[in-house]
Amino acid sequence: MSAVPFPPGWDRGDLRPALRAFRVGPALRGDAEARQAAQALAPDPSPGEARRFFECFFQPAATVPDGFLTGYYEPELPASLRREGPFRWPLYAPPADLVRLEASAPGLDPDARFARRRPDGALEPYPDRAAIEAELLDGRGLEIAWLRSPVDRFFVHVQGSARLVLPDGAALRVGFAAKNGHRFTAIGRVLVARGELALPEADMAGIRRWLASRPLEDGLALMRENRSFIFFRVVDDIGDRDGPVGAAGLPLTPFGSLAVDPRHHAYGSLLFVHAPTLRIGARPFGQLLVAQDTGSAIVGPGRGDLFTGSGEAAGTLAGTIRHPCAFTALLPRGSERNGDDG
Repeated sequence: MSAVPFPPGWDRGDLRPALRAFRVGPALRGDAEARQAAQALAPDPSPGEARRFFECFFQPAATVPDGFLTGYYEPELPASLRREGPFRWPLYAPPADLVRLEASAPGLDPDARFARRRPDGALEPYPDRAAIEAELLDGRGLEIAWLRSPVDRFFVHVQGSARLVLPDGAALRVGFAAKNGHRFTAIGRVLVARGELALPEADMAGIRRWLASRPLEDGLALMRENRSFIFFRVVDDIGDRDGPVGAAGLPLTPFGSLAVDPRHHAYGSLLFVHAPTLRIGARPFGQLLVAQDTGSAIVGPGRGDLFTGSGEAAGTLAGTIRHPCAFTALLPRGSERNGDDG
């Protein structure tokens, strides 16, 4: 493999979040020595120690120059385990007739990974968001918790996880379990296409402002333009201070974990993301991240979604990240692999 220099911004990024994420895995072929060395480091290494670690055990490889970076977070929202008062909008567990597809099926969207199994065993597309919200699942006992707002529920679907605060102060964590199989539609783009918002306004805050300024039915109609619907599970095997569990089955690390398209980047891959027009703090964004999650909107080798943390401040920041970037893969030194990891 020909030598590739470390990418622009490498010498300025804080690599400690990536080291924390790397320590918990998942493992990749060829990184066993690096993984042993990472566990031998101090629990809270200095920035210099983290940088030396990655430079010692990894080398830059292929770069995707025309990438696009967004941000996501874990919402923290009031909720109830019963439908009462303002809590009217349920988060559902997967229904029994929703099945995961291991390969594309005849008559279905070739990218669909979930479908409905009919009583006769045949597969068909699962009903979309509008049909599900028309009380399709009522009476099945699938409700995990109820939220106060359909807008809150919609954005929990977009983020894929949430920390719910119950009336007695207890917390309940929920994470992605399944989806109905329909493709994700970005409702911000719908508003831009209609002339309702300018492109710079079509971030999460702008969409929320638009929804808050319109009658409920108008908001529901817009959200139903996204036919994708997410189902959840209760997550009770992580600590209160841990991040939500990503698609790789591991807690996410703020500014250390990245959602990717796993068809192009294997979970556990190291990707340095350089987004010179994004500033978090005083400097252009350059951060080493570990591929540990995915999402419906994350499609292609040049798409990434940065996990910014939990709560309102993390959500405010995540909603502003919509920036062009370059992705540079780091591979274990001596590895014969090159190009994409998937």
